[in-house]
Amino acid sequence: MKIKTSITLDESILAEIDALAAPHGSRSAFIENVLRDFLRERKLAAADARDFRRLNRHAERLNAEAADVREYQAPWQDE
Repeated sequence: MKIKTSITLDESILAEIDALAAPHGSRSAFIENVLRDFLRERKLAAADARDFRRLNRHAERLNAEAADVREYQAPWQDE
């Protein structure tokens, strides 16, 4: 469901929005798409930050496991 709302924008920003929106449809549709993309990117960034924190919490153990695996691998040899 769409809800009509009102916002106040600087004239120069509105002019840029209108120029970008013209080939793609209405001003409202353009702003909605931009905001939808922005919100999606924020969610992805939050998920990435959570993953990064998890990896950092377990980094010492994961690095030790990786070092252990490398000990069992054949060394690279120049041919």
